[in-house]
Amino acid sequence: MPLNSGQYSIAKWISILHRNGQSYVTKKLKYYNIGSGQYIILLNLYSNDGISQEKLSDYLKIDKGSIAKSIKKLEDEAYIKRIIDSDDKRAYKVFLTQKALDTMPIVQKAIESWEEVIVADLTECERQMIESLLNKIAHKAYSIHKCE
Repeated sequence: MPLNSGQYSIAKWISILHRNGQSYVTKKLKYYNIGSGQYIILLNLYSNDGISQEKLSDYLKIDKGSIAKSIKKLEDEAYIKRIIDSDDKRAYKVFLTQKALDTMPIVQKAIESWEEVIVADLTECERQMIESLLNKIAHKAYSIHKCE
């Protein structure tokens, strides 16, 4: 089905943007051995270094098995380190390494590059409008999910 067929819902358009964005950013980060499920973890740790693996899973809405697998890959690549939580010996806290901190500008640039590509043909007014509308939709989605 052609993309301009009018047969797509908002959710489908968002899904298309998400999948293509994941692919684009993953290609940009291939040299660094950072995959699509991993750069989002690094970004979140950049803001929440030392968060527990379980809280990270809850926050990102990614199942615990997938988070564990991604964290293992990041640990193997020396981007993160896991330390047993002193309050709960069964849990791990996750921290960025210096390698991750040094790579973070590259990760951020890859994401910014994707955004620049997809909005290149929009006016400033259209950019502001789409950002505002997506923000509103995302907050609604978050509030519904949070209440369940």
